[in-house]
Amino acid sequence: MALRYLCTTNVSTRHHASSGKTLVPSSLSLTNSRMHSSTSETDTKNKSTADIVKSLVNTLVLPSISSTPLHSLHRGNWVKLICGASFEDVVHIRNLSLVYTLAGVDCIDCAADASVVSAVNEGIEAARDIVCLRRPWVMISVNDDKDLHFRKAEFDPEDCPADCSRPCENVCPANAISFQGKPTLGISYNTEASVDGVITERCYGCGRCLPVCPYDKIREVAYVRDAITTADLIKRKDVDAMEIHTSGRQSTLFEQLWNALGDSVGNLKLIAVSLPNGGDSTISSMNNMFSIMKPNLQSFNLWQLDGRPMSGDIGRGATKESIAFAVQVTKAKERPPGFLQLAGGTNAHTIEGLKKEGLFQTTITEYLHDDNSAISPSDSPHALISGIAYGGYARKIVGRVLTSMQSQHGGAASVEDHSEYLLMALKEALALVGPVKCL
Repeated sequence: MALRYLCTTNVSTRHHASSGKTLVPSSLSLTNSRMHSSTSETDTKNKSTADIVKSLVNTLVLPSISSTPLHSLHRGNWVKLICGASFEDVVHIRNLSLVYTLAGVDCIDCAADASVVSAVNEGIEAARDIVCLRRPWVMISVNDDKDLHFRKAEFDPEDCPADCSRPCENVCPANAISFQGKPTLGISYNTEASVDGVITERCYGCGRCLPVCPYDKIREVAYVRDAITTADLIKRKDVDAMEIHTSGRQSTLFEQLWNALGDSVGNLKLIAVSLPNGGDSTISSMNNMFSIMKPNLQSFNLWQLDGRPMSGDIGRGATKESIAFAVQVTKAKERPPGFLQLAGGTNAHTIEGLKKEGLFQTTITEYLHDDNSAISPSDSPHALISGIAYGGYARKIVGRVLTSMQSQHGGAASVEDHSEYLLMALKEALALVGPVKCL
Protein backbone atom coordinates (compact mmCIF):
# COMPACT_ATOMS: atom_id res chain seq x y z
CA MET A 1 0.00 0.00 0.00
CA ALA A 2 2.78 2.40 0.98
CA LEU A 3 4.84 1.46 -2.04
CA ARG A 4 1.87 1.91 -4.35
CA TYR A 5 1.34 5.40 -2.92
CA LEU A 6 4.92 6.30 -3.72
CA CYS A 7 4.64 4.91 -7.25
CA THR A 8 1.48 6.87 -8.05
CA THR A 9 2.50 10.08 -6.30
CA ASN A 10 4.76 12.49 -8.15
CA VAL A 11 7.47 13.68 -5.82
CA SER A 12 8.02 17.38 -6.30
CA THR A 13 11.70 18.30 -6.58
CA ARG A 14 13.82 20.53 -8.75
CA HIS A 15 14.84 17.44 -10.72
CA HIS A 16 11.23 16.54 -11.48
CA ALA A 17 9.91 19.86 -12.68
CA SER A 18 6.95 18.33 -14.47
CA SER A 19 5.57 16.88 -11.28
CA GLY A 20 2.37 18.47 -10.07
CA LYS A 21 2.14 16.87 -6.66
CA THR A 22 4.27 16.59 -3.57
CA LEU A 23 5.04 13.73 -1.29
CA VAL A 24 4.46 15.95 1.71
CA PRO A 25 0.88 16.30 2.95
CA SER A 26 -0.35 19.87 2.81
CA SER A 27 -0.60 20.00 6.58
CA LEU A 28 3.17 19.51 6.75
CA SER A 29 4.20 21.36 3.58
CA LEU A 30 7.45 23.21 3.95
CA THR A 31 5.90 26.09 2.09
CA ASN A 32 3.08 26.28 4.60
CA SER A 33 3.43 29.50 6.52
CA ARG A 34 2.57 27.69 9.71
CA MET A 35 5.87 25.87 9.51
CA HIS A 36 7.64 29.16 10.04
CA SER A 37 5.14 30.98 12.17
CA SER A 38 5.87 32.04 15.71
CA THR A 39 2.85 30.03 16.83
CA SER A 40 4.37 26.85 15.41
CA GLU A 41 7.70 27.63 17.02
CA THR A 42 6.00 28.07 20.36
CA ASP A 43 4.11 24.80 20.01
CA THR A 44 7.27 22.86 19.19
CA LYS A 45 8.83 23.86 22.48
CA ASN A 46 6.38 21.54 24.17
CA LYS A 47 7.60 18.55 22.18
CA SER A 48 11.01 16.97 21.92
CA THR A 49 12.85 17.10 18.61
CA ALA A 50 12.57 13.32 18.39
CA ASP A 51 8.79 13.51 18.61
CA ILE A 52 8.68 16.13 15.86
CA VAL A 53 10.83 14.03 13.57
CA LYS A 54 8.77 10.91 14.20
CA SER A 55 5.59 12.81 13.50
CA LEU A 56 6.93 14.16 10.21
CA VAL A 57 8.34 10.86 9.00
CA ASN A 58 5.34 8.80 10.04
CA THR A 59 3.04 11.20 8.23
CA LEU A 60 4.92 10.44 5.01
CA VAL A 61 4.03 7.14 3.40
CA LEU A 62 7.48 5.58 3.05
CA PRO A 63 8.35 2.78 0.63
CA SER A 64 7.72 -0.71 1.90
CA ILE A 65 11.14 -1.97 2.95
CA SER A 66 10.12 -5.07 4.82
CA SER A 67 11.91 -7.31 2.29
CA THR A 68 15.56 -8.18 2.78
CA PRO A 69 18.39 -6.76 0.67
CA LEU A 70 18.86 -10.22 -0.84
CA HIS A 71 15.23 -10.30 -1.89
CA SER A 72 15.70 -6.92 -3.57
CA LEU A 73 18.63 -8.31 -5.56
CA HIS A 74 16.47 -11.15 -6.85
CA ARG A 75 13.56 -8.86 -7.68
CA GLY A 76 15.65 -6.23 -9.45
CA ASN A 77 14.84 -3.34 -7.13
CA TRP A 78 18.10 -3.25 -5.20
CA VAL A 79 19.37 0.27 -4.48
CA LYS A 80 22.81 1.03 -3.11
CA LEU A 81 24.01 4.39 -1.81
CA ILE A 82 27.69 5.02 -2.58
CA CYS A 83 29.16 7.32 0.02
CA GLY A 84 32.50 7.17 -1.78
CA ALA A 85 35.50 4.87 -1.43
CA SER A 86 37.65 7.86 -0.46
CA PHE A 87 35.03 10.11 1.15
CA GLU A 88 35.69 10.25 4.89
CA ASP A 89 33.68 13.16 6.29
CA VAL A 90 32.03 11.22 9.09
CA VAL A 91 29.40 13.86 9.94
CA HIS A 92 28.17 14.06 6.37
CA ILE A 93 28.31 10.28 5.95
CA ARG A 94 26.26 9.75 9.09
CA ASN A 95 23.56 12.16 7.90
CA LEU A 96 23.52 10.68 4.39
CA SER A 97 23.16 7.19 5.84
CA LEU A 98 20.27 8.27 8.05
CA VAL A 99 18.35 9.89 5.20
CA TYR A 100 18.85 7.10 2.69
CA THR A 101 18.05 4.40 5.24
CA LEU A 102 14.69 6.10 5.74
CA ALA A 103 14.29 6.23 1.95
CA GLY A 104 14.68 2.47 1.72
CA VAL A 105 18.11 1.71 0.25
CA ASP A 106 19.31 -1.87 0.53
CA CYS A 107 23.01 -1.16 0.97
CA ILE A 108 25.33 1.68 1.94
CA ASP A 109 28.81 1.52 0.43
CA CYS A 110 31.61 3.41 2.19
CA ALA A 111 35.35 3.70 2.65
CA ALA A 112 37.13 0.80 4.34
CA ASP A 113 37.88 2.90 7.39
CA ALA A 114 36.78 2.05 10.93
CA SER A 115 35.53 5.54 11.77
CA VAL A 116 33.60 5.78 8.50
CA VAL A 117 31.97 2.38 9.07
CA SER A 118 30.97 3.50 12.55
CA ALA A 119 29.45 6.70 11.11
CA VAL A 120 27.38 4.73 8.61
CA ASN A 121 26.08 2.41 11.30
CA GLU A 122 25.32 5.32 13.58
CA GLY A 123 23.26 6.93 10.84
CA ILE A 124 21.40 3.68 10.19
CA GLU A 125 20.55 3.20 13.85
CA ALA A 126 19.44 6.83 14.18
CA ALA A 127 17.02 6.23 11.30
CA ARG A 128 15.74 3.06 12.93
CA ASP A 129 15.13 5.01 16.13
CA ILE A 130 12.78 7.23 14.14
CA VAL A 131 10.92 4.50 12.25
CA CYS A 132 10.97 0.74 12.75
CA LEU A 133 12.54 -0.66 9.58
CA ARG A 134 14.96 -3.29 8.44
CA ARG A 135 18.69 -2.58 8.40
CA PRO A 136 20.45 -2.04 5.05
CA TRP A 137 23.70 -3.88 4.48
CA VAL A 138 26.93 -1.99 5.10
CA MET A 139 29.56 -2.47 2.39
CA ILE A 140 33.22 -1.41 2.42
CA SER A 141 35.22 -0.69 -0.73
CA VAL A 142 38.81 -1.74 -1.38
CA ASN A 143 41.09 -1.84 -4.42
CA ASP A 144 43.72 -4.17 -5.84
CA ASP A 145 45.70 -1.51 -7.71
CA LYS A 146 45.68 2.16 -8.68
CA ASP A 147 42.07 3.23 -9.16
CA LEU A 148 40.23 6.52 -9.73
CA HIS A 149 38.09 5.91 -6.63
CA PHE A 150 41.15 5.67 -4.38
CA ARG A 151 42.93 8.97 -4.69
CA LYS A 152 42.97 12.46 -3.21
CA ALA A 153 43.78 15.86 -4.64
CA GLU A 154 46.67 17.71 -3.05
CA PHE A 155 48.37 21.08 -3.41
CA ASP A 156 50.10 23.71 -1.32
CA PRO A 157 47.85 26.81 -1.14
CA GLU A 158 50.94 28.91 -0.42
CA ASP A 159 52.05 28.21 -4.00
CA CYS A 160 48.85 29.64 -5.49
CA PRO A 161 49.15 33.14 -6.99
CA ALA A 162 47.11 35.73 -5.13
CA ASP A 163 45.27 36.78 -8.29
CA CYS A 164 44.19 33.23 -9.23
CA SER A 165 40.43 32.92 -9.80
CA ARG A 166 40.43 29.58 -7.92
CA PRO A 167 38.54 27.51 -10.51
CA CYS A 168 39.36 24.38 -8.51
CA GLU A 169 37.24 25.65 -5.62
CA ASN A 170 34.29 26.33 -7.90
CA VAL A 171 34.40 23.00 -9.73
CA CYS A 172 34.72 20.76 -6.66
CA PRO A 173 31.41 18.89 -6.11
CA ALA A 174 32.31 17.98 -2.53
CA ASN A 175 33.17 21.48 -1.28
CA ALA A 176 36.55 20.01 -0.45
CA ILE A 177 38.66 23.04 -1.48
CA SER A 178 38.76 26.29 0.46
CA PHE A 179 40.86 29.45 0.35
CA GLN A 180 41.62 32.55 2.37
CA GLY A 181 40.50 31.15 5.67
CA LYS A 182 36.84 31.12 4.73
CA PRO A 183 34.67 28.96 7.03
CA THR A 184 34.15 25.57 5.44
CA LEU A 185 31.03 23.68 6.38
CA GLY A 186 30.55 19.98 6.87
CA ILE A 187 33.98 19.24 8.31
CA SER A 188 33.94 16.29 10.65
CA TYR A 189 36.51 17.56 13.12
CA ASN A 190 35.02 20.99 13.75
CA THR A 191 31.77 22.88 13.42
CA GLU A 192 33.36 25.67 11.43
CA ALA A 193 37.03 25.54 10.61
CA SER A 194 39.19 27.84 8.56
CA VAL A 195 41.02 25.66 6.09
CA ASP A 196 43.13 26.59 3.09
CA GLY A 197 43.65 24.01 0.35
CA VAL A 198 42.17 20.53 0.12
CA ILE A 199 40.04 19.27 2.98
CA THR A 200 41.31 15.71 2.82
CA GLU A 201 38.40 13.87 4.34
CA ARG A 202 35.92 15.55 1.98
CA CYS A 203 37.86 14.87 -1.21
CA TYR A 204 36.68 11.69 -2.90
CA GLY A 205 39.01 11.81 -5.90
CA CYS A 206 36.71 12.90 -8.73
CA GLY A 207 39.67 14.67 -10.36
CA ARG A 208 37.69 17.62 -11.69
CA CYS A 209 40.10 20.09 -10.13
CA LEU A 210 43.16 18.64 -11.88
CA PRO A 211 42.62 19.98 -15.42
CA VAL A 212 41.20 23.38 -14.43
CA CYS A 213 44.18 24.65 -12.44
CA PRO A 214 45.75 27.35 -14.66
CA TYR A 215 49.14 26.82 -13.00
CA ASP A 216 49.14 23.01 -12.86
CA LYS A 217 49.65 23.07 -9.09
CA ILE A 218 47.27 20.23 -8.18
CA ARG A 219 48.45 16.65 -8.07
CA GLU A 220 46.71 13.38 -7.26
CA VAL A 221 47.78 11.06 -4.46
CA ALA A 222 46.75 7.46 -5.11
CA TYR A 223 46.69 4.68 -2.55
CA VAL A 224 45.70 1.04 -2.10
CA ARG A 225 43.74 -0.14 0.92
CA ASP A 226 45.72 -2.48 3.17
CA ALA A 227 44.44 -6.05 2.96
CA ILE A 228 45.23 -6.97 6.56
CA THR A 229 43.44 -3.91 7.94
CA THR A 230 40.51 -4.68 5.64
CA ALA A 231 40.37 -8.27 6.88
CA ASP A 232 40.14 -7.05 10.47
CA LEU A 233 37.40 -4.61 9.50
CA ILE A 234 35.40 -7.35 7.79
CA LYS A 235 35.34 -9.31 11.04
CA ARG A 236 33.31 -6.55 12.68
CA LYS A 237 29.68 -7.50 13.16
CA ASP A 238 28.50 -4.28 11.50
CA VAL A 239 30.08 -4.94 8.08
CA ASP A 240 27.97 -7.08 5.76
CA ALA A 241 29.56 -6.79 2.33
CA MET A 242 32.75 -5.88 0.50
CA GLU A 243 33.44 -4.46 -2.94
CA ILE A 244 36.73 -4.93 -4.75
CA HIS A 245 37.54 -2.26 -7.34
CA THR A 246 39.70 -3.59 -10.11
CA SER A 247 40.66 -2.73 -13.66
CA GLY A 248 40.12 -6.36 -14.63
CA ARG A 249 43.38 -6.33 -16.56
CA GLN A 250 45.66 -7.70 -13.84
CA SER A 251 44.23 -10.92 -12.42
CA THR A 252 47.48 -11.43 -10.50
CA LEU A 253 46.87 -8.34 -8.36
CA PHE A 254 43.25 -9.37 -7.81
CA GLU A 255 44.38 -12.82 -6.71
CA GLN A 256 46.97 -11.37 -4.32
CA LEU A 257 44.33 -9.24 -2.62
CA TRP A 258 41.82 -12.09 -2.47
CA ASN A 259 44.35 -14.44 -0.90
CA ALA A 260 45.49 -11.79 1.58
CA LEU A 261 41.91 -11.36 2.81
CA GLY A 262 41.92 -15.05 3.70
CA ASP A 263 39.06 -16.55 5.70
CA SER A 264 37.72 -13.11 6.66
CA VAL A 265 35.51 -13.16 3.54
CA GLY A 266 33.50 -15.93 5.19
CA ASN A 267 31.94 -13.26 7.43
CA LEU A 268 30.28 -11.48 4.51
CA LYS A 269 26.80 -11.78 3.01
CA LEU A 270 27.82 -10.35 -0.37
CA ILE A 271 31.05 -9.82 -2.28
CA ALA A 272 31.00 -7.38 -5.17
CA VAL A 273 33.56 -6.76 -7.87
CA SER A 274 33.49 -3.33 -9.52
CA LEU A 275 35.09 -3.12 -12.94
CA PRO A 276 35.09 -0.76 -15.94
CA ASN A 277 34.08 -1.72 -19.44
CA GLY A 278 37.04 -3.54 -20.91
CA GLY A 279 35.40 -4.14 -24.25
CA ASP A 280 35.84 -7.61 -25.69
CA SER A 281 38.01 -8.68 -22.75
CA THR A 282 35.39 -7.88 -20.09
CA ILE A 283 33.72 -11.29 -19.90
CA SER A 284 37.00 -13.22 -19.87
CA SER A 285 38.27 -10.96 -17.07
CA MET A 286 35.08 -11.58 -15.08
CA ASN A 287 35.46 -15.33 -15.53
CA ASN A 288 39.11 -15.21 -14.45
CA MET A 289 38.23 -13.32 -11.28
CA PHE A 290 35.33 -15.62 -10.50
CA SER A 291 37.60 -18.65 -10.82
CA ILE A 292 39.94 -17.02 -8.29
CA MET A 293 37.13 -16.33 -5.83
CA LYS A 294 35.15 -19.53 -6.25
CA PRO A 295 37.15 -21.89 -3.96
CA ASN A 296 36.68 -19.57 -0.99
CA LEU A 297 33.43 -17.87 -1.97
CA GLN A 298 30.89 -18.52 0.78
CA SER A 299 28.46 -15.72 -0.01
CA PHE A 300 26.53 -14.29 -2.94
CA ASN A 301 28.55 -12.34 -5.47
CA LEU A 302 27.76 -9.27 -7.54
CA TRP A 303 29.32 -7.55 -10.55
CA GLN A 304 29.22 -3.76 -10.44
CA LEU A 305 29.27 -2.44 -14.00
CA ASP A 306 31.06 0.88 -13.61
CA GLY A 307 30.10 2.82 -16.72
CA ARG A 308 31.45 6.34 -16.22
CA PRO A 309 32.96 6.61 -12.73
CA MET A 310 31.94 9.49 -10.45
CA SER A 311 29.92 11.35 -13.07
CA GLY A 312 26.25 10.87 -12.20
CA ASP A 313 25.90 14.43 -10.98
CA ILE A 314 27.17 15.96 -14.23
CA GLY A 315 24.06 15.62 -16.37
CA ARG A 316 21.52 13.47 -18.15
CA GLY A 317 23.95 11.92 -20.61
CA ALA A 318 26.31 10.60 -17.94
CA THR A 319 24.24 7.43 -17.54
CA LYS A 320 24.57 6.35 -21.19
CA GLU A 321 27.81 4.49 -20.61
CA SER A 322 26.42 2.51 -17.70
CA ILE A 323 23.38 1.52 -19.80
CA ALA A 324 25.60 0.48 -22.72
CA PHE A 325 27.78 -1.57 -20.38
CA ALA A 326 24.70 -3.35 -19.02
CA VAL A 327 23.48 -4.17 -22.53
CA GLN A 328 26.88 -5.59 -23.43
CA VAL A 329 27.22 -7.83 -20.38
CA THR A 330 23.64 -9.11 -20.32
CA LYS A 331 23.95 -10.27 -23.92
CA ALA A 332 27.08 -12.29 -23.14
CA LYS A 333 26.20 -15.96 -22.73
CA GLU A 334 29.50 -16.89 -21.11
CA ARG A 335 29.41 -14.46 -18.22
CA PRO A 336 30.08 -15.93 -14.77
CA PRO A 337 27.43 -16.33 -12.05
CA GLY A 338 26.53 -13.32 -9.95
CA PHE A 339 24.09 -10.45 -9.67
CA LEU A 340 24.55 -7.50 -12.04
CA GLN A 341 24.30 -3.92 -10.80
CA LEU A 342 24.81 -0.59 -12.56
CA ALA A 343 27.06 2.21 -11.32
CA GLY A 344 29.18 5.01 -12.75
CA GLY A 345 27.11 7.87 -14.15
CA THR A 346 23.84 6.63 -12.67
CA ASN A 347 21.26 9.32 -11.96
CA ALA A 348 17.55 10.10 -12.27
CA HIS A 349 17.61 9.10 -15.95
CA THR A 350 19.07 5.61 -15.50
CA ILE A 351 15.75 3.82 -15.09
CA GLU A 352 14.44 5.40 -18.28
CA GLY A 353 17.48 4.08 -20.13
CA LEU A 354 17.06 0.58 -18.70
CA LYS A 355 13.41 0.52 -19.70
CA LYS A 356 14.25 1.49 -23.28
CA GLU A 357 16.62 -1.48 -23.45
CA GLY A 358 14.12 -3.85 -21.84
CA LEU A 359 16.38 -4.37 -18.84
CA PHE A 360 14.43 -2.80 -15.97
CA GLN A 361 13.26 -5.52 -13.57
CA THR A 362 13.28 -8.06 -16.38
CA THR A 363 13.84 -11.66 -15.36
CA ILE A 364 16.45 -13.83 -16.97
CA THR A 365 13.97 -16.34 -18.32
CA GLU A 366 12.13 -13.55 -20.14
CA TYR A 367 15.29 -11.98 -21.55
CA LEU A 368 17.58 -14.98 -22.14
CA HIS A 369 16.05 -17.95 -23.92
CA ASP A 370 19.26 -19.87 -24.49
CA ASP A 371 19.55 -22.92 -22.24
CA ASN A 372 23.35 -22.71 -22.52
CA SER A 373 23.48 -19.47 -20.54
CA ALA A 374 26.11 -19.41 -17.81
CA ILE A 375 23.29 -18.64 -15.39
CA SER A 376 21.01 -21.61 -14.96
CA PRO A 377 17.29 -21.05 -15.59
CA SER A 378 16.70 -22.94 -12.34
CA ASP A 379 17.83 -19.80 -10.54
CA SER A 380 14.77 -17.90 -11.75
CA PRO A 381 12.83 -15.84 -10.95
CA HIS A 382 15.92 -13.69 -10.97
CA ALA A 383 16.23 -10.17 -12.34
CA LEU A 384 18.68 -9.77 -15.17
CA ILE A 385 19.78 -6.42 -13.73
CA SER A 386 19.53 -6.66 -9.96
CA GLY A 387 19.70 -2.97 -9.19
CA ILE A 388 21.38 0.40 -9.32
CA ALA A 389 24.07 2.06 -7.23
CA TYR A 390 23.85 5.84 -6.92
CA GLY A 391 26.90 7.86 -5.88
CA GLY A 392 27.64 11.44 -6.88
CA TYR A 393 24.07 12.20 -7.88
CA ALA A 394 22.62 10.77 -4.65
CA ARG A 395 25.09 12.74 -2.56
CA LYS A 396 24.43 15.93 -4.53
CA ILE A 397 20.64 16.07 -4.17
CA VAL A 398 20.67 15.37 -0.43
CA GLY A 399 23.99 17.09 0.21
CA ARG A 400 22.75 20.53 -0.74
CA VAL A 401 20.02 20.21 1.89
CA LEU A 402 22.58 19.14 4.47
CA THR A 403 24.88 22.02 3.48
CA SER A 404 22.03 24.46 3.94
CA MET A 405 21.36 22.98 7.37
CA GLN A 406 25.02 23.25 8.32
CA SER A 407 25.15 26.87 7.23
CA GLN A 408 22.40 27.58 9.74
CA HIS A 409 23.28 25.20 12.55
CA GLY A 410 26.99 24.39 12.19
CA GLY A 411 28.98 21.70 10.45
CA ALA A 412 28.43 19.10 13.17
CA ALA A 413 24.62 19.30 13.06
CA SER A 414 22.68 16.03 13.04
CA VAL A 415 19.86 16.08 10.52
CA GLU A 416 17.34 14.40 12.85
CA ASP A 417 17.66 17.36 15.20
CA HIS A 418 16.33 19.70 12.50
CA SER A 419 13.08 18.23 11.30
CA GLU A 420 12.43 20.63 8.43
CA TYR A 421 15.78 19.76 6.84
CA LEU A 422 15.24 16.05 7.44
CA LEU A 423 11.95 16.28 5.59
CA MET A 424 13.49 18.14 2.65
CA ALA A 425 16.38 15.69 2.44
CA LEU A 426 14.05 12.71 2.62
CA LYS A 427 11.92 14.07 -0.24
CA GLU A 428 15.02 14.28 -2.42
CA ALA A 429 16.12 10.76 -1.51
CA LEU A 430 12.66 9.31 -2.13
CA ALA A 431 12.51 10.94 -5.56
CA LEU A 432 15.58 8.88 -6.50
CA VAL A 433 14.98 5.62 -4.62
CA GLY A 434 11.22 5.42 -5.03
CA PRO A 435 11.03 4.70 -8.78
CA VAL A 436 13.40 1.71 -8.39
CA LYS A 437 11.36 0.34 -5.51
CA CYS A 438 8.05 0.49 -7.42
CA LEU A 439 6.99 -3.04 -8.29
